[in-house]
Amino acid sequence: MSDPKKFGDWAIELGFMTEKQVNHILDKKAISSQRKIGQICIATGVLNDQQLAQILARQYACDYINLENNNNTELFKLIPLHLMTQYQFIPVRQKEDRLQIAIAEPMNFFKVANELDMLLNMDIAVAVASKNLITTLLDKFESSQDMLASASDDMRLPLVQTSDTGEAVLSIDTVDAQENPIVKLVDSTIIDAINKKASDIHIESSDQGMIIRYRIDGILYQATDPLDVKYQSPVISRIKVMSELDIAEKRVPQDGRFKLKVRDRTIDFRLSILPTIFGENAVIRILDSASMNSGDGEFLLEEMRLPTRELTRIRRMTHAPYGLFLMTGPTGSGKTTTLYRALSEINSNDVKIITIEDPVEYQLKGITQIQVNEKKGLTFARGLRSVLRHDPDKILVGEIRDQETAQIAIQAALTGHLVFTTVHANSSFEVINRFIHMGVEPYNLMSALNCIVAQRLIRTLCEACKIPISLSAQAMIAYGLNPSAHQKKKLFKANGCARCNGTGFKGRKAFIELIELDDDMKQLFISKASMTKIKTYAARTGAVFLREAVLNEVLKGVTTLTEANRVTFVKNLKRKI
Repeated sequence: MSDPKKFGDWAIELGFMTEKQVNHILDKKAISSQRKIGQICIATGVLNDQQLAQILARQYACDYINLENNNNTELFKLIPLHLMTQYQFIPVRQKEDRLQIAIAEPMNFFKVANELDMLLNMDIAVAVASKNLITTLLDKFESSQDMLASASDDMRLPLVQTSDTGEAVLSIDTVDAQENPIVKLVDSTIIDAINKKASDIHIESSDQGMIIRYRIDGILYQATDPLDVKYQSPVISRIKVMSELDIAEKRVPQDGRFKLKVRDRTIDFRLSILPTIFGENAVIRILDSASMNSGDGEFLLEEMRLPTRELTRIRRMTHAPYGLFLMTGPTGSGKTTTLYRALSEINSNDVKIITIEDPVEYQLKGITQIQVNEKKGLTFARGLRSVLRHDPDKILVGEIRDQETAQIAIQAALTGHLVFTTVHANSSFEVINRFIHMGVEPYNLMSALNCIVAQRLIRTLCEACKIPISLSAQAMIAYGLNPSAHQKKKLFKANGCARCNGTGFKGRKAFIELIELDDDMKQLFISKASMTKIKTYAARTGAVFLREAVLNEVLKGVTTLTEANRVTFVKNLKRKI
C-alpha cells in the first residue's frame, strides 16, 4: 500500500518543505526516536495538519480529501462513535454497497476494515484527511446529540457506571440505560463540556433558577437556558457523592476531586462547592491531559509556539544546573502546563525529578509526583523536606504560599538543585515583593533566583473567518500602538463561522515575559533601585515585556487588539507622538 518514496521526498515534491527542513526534522527524529516524523513536523510548525495528510496520502497511495466543507454527519450513524474515535476516521460517502472513509492514519486502515467488515456488508474505500478536521467533525456529531438541551426537556441523559478497576466510566452509548434524571443531567453536562473543550463547568444558583456555564478559551458561555431551581440541590448532592464529600453539610465551602473514563481515556476533575444566598454553587475544573500534549503523551515547549528567541531563552533556563526557575501569573494562565513542558525537556533516565503539587494535575512518565494532603499533615513545606532526603536532581513545587515553603525551596536551589515553582503575582517584578512580604531575605532570594517567567493566555483568531481591519491614527493611540511604526501593519478582528462556533476564535496561545537575573540585575534588586531603573535595565538586556509580546501576536495576525487589551494594560503613548 505504501509508496517506496520516503516521507521527506514527498514533502519536498509537494513543495511543503525544503531539503534543509527535512534534514533538520530527521536530526530531531534521531534524538526523539519514539515520535513520528509527522508529529515532529506539526510540533515545530514546519507543516500544518492538512499538509501532513496530503503527504501521507501520497506515501500510502491513497486519495486525499479536504473535509473543511463537509458538514454531513448522517453517515456517522452507521458506525459506533467509540470506533470512529479510537481509530480517528469518519464515513464520508456511500454509493450502493461501497463506503468511503476518511482516516487520519493510513496504517490503521486494515484494523478499521476488519472492524467494519463485521458491522457492515459493504466494500470499504479509504482516503486520508486532516486529523484535526476529523476530530472536529466527531466532536460536532457527538455534541449534536443535544444532550444538554434534552436535559432541560425530558432529562434523558447518559449514565455513570463503575468499572472493575473502580474508575467511573462515562459514555453516551448508555443514554437510555439509567432512569435517574439527576445522574443523567450531571453526566450529560460533563460530556457536553468535554466535547466543547471547556476548562471549567460552573453550576450556579440564582433567582432565575440553576444556570450552567462553561469556560471555553478563558471566556464564560452559558450552556443552556436556566433549569428549574428544584434540580439545583439534587445536582449539587450528586456531584458531592461523586467526590465523596459530605452531602449534609451545606453551610461551609468544600473541595474534592473525582475521576472518569471518557472515550477510553481517564480525565481528572477538581470540584469546589461554595454556599451562596440562593444555594450552593459548584465549579468543576476539567483536567484533560489529551488537550495539552502532542498526541504521543509528551508535553513540548515547542508546542507553545513562542518566538524563536524566547523559546531558546526559556529552554536555556530549564537546562540550568541549579537555582530557582520561577513562574508567575493569575489562575488559569497556563503556568503548570508550561512547567510540565519544561520538566519534559530535561526528563531522562539519568535525572531524578520529584514534584510536590496540590493537586497533581497530570501524570508524567518517569517522574515521581506527590500529592499535598493538608488534612493528613502533608503540606508543601513538610513534603519538600522529605523530597530533599530522596536525592533529587530537579524539583517542582506546585506553588509557594508561605514563608516556610519559600525558605526550603530557596535553600534547595542554593544547594545544587534546580527548583521549578510558581507564585501568584500580576507581573514579573511584583514576585520579588511577594517573597519579601513572606519574610524572605532579599539577598538569599537573589542568590538562588535564575529567572522569572510571567505568562498569560490569549485567544487565537479563527483562520477561516478572521477579517482585516484598518485603524485611524487616533484609534491606534487609544489601543497603545504607535501610528508612525504600525500604520502599514495588517490587523484583524474576529468574525465568527461554523468552524469556531460563531466566536471568531479557535484555541489559545501562551505569551511570556522572561526576566533573566544576571549579577547586575540582582544588585539592583538588593540595593532597592526604582522599578523604572530595573525595567530599563531589563529591556536593555533583551527582556520582552508582556505588553510588547502580546502586540507582536496582534501584528502577526494571531489575535486581536481587543483580546490583547483584555489580558494586558494599554500603555499611554501620547507623550511619544
